[in-house]
Amino acid sequence: MAADDPTEFLHSAAPFAALIGVVAVAASPDEVHLRLEWDPTRTTTAGLMHGGAIMALADTAGGWAALLNLPETATGTATISSSANFMRPCTEGHVDAVAHVLHKGRTTIVVDTELRDAKERLVAKVTQTQAILT
Repeated sequence: MAADDPTEFLHSAAPFAALIGVVAVAASPDEVHLRLEWDPTRTTTAGLMHGGAIMALADTAGGWAALLNLPETATGTATISSSANFMRPCTEGHVDAVAHVLHKGRTTIVVDTELRDAKERLVAKVTQTQAILT
């Protein structure tokens, strides 16, 4: 990973993250922290940040966490399941996604991602399973 600019690395590795405006706060094998700013183009009714944008943020964080924990023989990772629980809407500020690996197996990696608003209130919790590609 490019230590100089983790956002630049993220955008080159996952162009969709650049398209929707995800920025990297920090990334290590222990924790990936990403952010998505609230913007009217990312909303649904009543100015709520779209659930799809929040899920894309969570999937990006979880995928990067899995990538940083792949065995040396792996060629990549892909999401094979994702479960989300939404707690509250985001109507301003930003959403931070912080991902931690819960399990590293031979064929899968399970990641837990908490998503919090600018006031650090829990917006959503996502658990995903990433396939280890060889």
